[in-house]
Order: sequence, then structure tokens, then C-alpha cells
Amino acid sequence: MDRTDTSAPRRAAVARTTKETRIQVSVDLDGTGRYDVSTGIGFLDHMLEQLSRHSLIDLTVKAEGDLHIDFHHTTEDSGIAIGEAVAKALGERKGIQRYGHAYVPMDEALTRCAIDLSNRPYLIWKVAFTRDKLGDMDTELFKEWFQAFAQAAGATLHLENLYGENNHHIVESCYKALARALRSAIEIDPRKADAVPSTKGVLGGSL
Repeated sequence: MDRTDTSAPRRAAVARTTKETRIQVSVDLDGTGRYDVSTGIGFLDHMLEQLSRHSLIDLTVKAEGDLHIDFHHTTEDSGIAIGEAVAKALGERKGIQRYGHAYVPMDEALTRCAIDLSNRPYLIWKVAFTRDKLGDMDTELFKEWFQAFAQAAGATLHLENLYGENNHHIVESCYKALARALRSAIEIDPRKADAVPSTKGVLGGSL
């Protein structure tokens, strides 16, 4: 998708259907942080609402999954679908700042996020929890969501919880840090709005 016209809407929709989940996602990268999220997992909904609100990406997520088994497939596949929608909306990634970073405190917890929308997916995850569950959700599933998002969005993503005690605060600061870093990375650089932010002239693969 050519983004030479930087006034064109950066919007995308993705429908993902498997034997395990049915997910519909839409994003507007130039939105105001409006959201309509329903995954059947209350805590995940709360995190995705934070992602939308603090990135200013308008986000709609409608998911139905095999929650009678566990939350794994719905969590992972929602990360994939949201990542795919972001990648689709970015197109050739012309004009974007590409890099973003954020430090987000939440009470006693502090998390750092750095992101490169390089189209070369990679996740560094330095986040530990002291509880197996938050509500009904397994805390190990948060890494699965971030891994799925990074892979599908084509993002090099580094997340590290520097310190914290409350597990809710730790994971929420992770989503908010991603949101703030992503907000910076997707912004259009007015000095180079017509150029891919790479000396290679293209982002992706092994380039």
C-alpha cells in the first residue's frame, strides 16, 4: 500500500477465523483513542482499552473463542489480529517516526518499552509475575499476547518491568508503555513524510 498521500486515512480491518477463534479487528492509527472491545476475557478487554486510549489508536475488537478450554487461543489470536491490522494500516511505512519509547509508572511499578516498526519482528520480554493468575487469566498469557502482536505488526519490541510488586500494576504498565511507544512510532515525520525511514529505502525481511 502506497502512502505517498500522507493525508489518506490510515485505517484497516482484519477478520481472522480459525477452528479456535473468530476475531474481527479494525484500527484507525490517526484516531482519538476510542475503543469498542469484547473478547470474552474481562481483564484482556481492560488491557486492550488501555492500549487504545493511550496510543490514540481507535480500536474495535470482537472476538469469540474456545474459552471453555482456556484463554490461550483468544489471547494469542487477538494479538495476531491487532498486529495484522496495525501493519496493514501502516502500508509501506512511509513517513513514520518508526521508533518509539516510553517509561510508564503505575504506583509502585515502572515499565520501559522500546519499539522499532522495522517490519522485523522480535520480542524481548523481561517481565516476571508473582501470581499465576489475575482474575481468571493466566499471567503467562501476557507474553503470548505481546509475542503475537510483535510478530504480526512487524515490530521489534523490548519490554522490561524495572520494578513492581502488584501484578495488576505490572501488566497494565506494560500495555500502557506499549501504547505510548507505539503512539510515537506511528506518527508522521513532517520533514520526511514521503520517505521510508531507512537508508535501504524499504523496511522488512533481512534488509
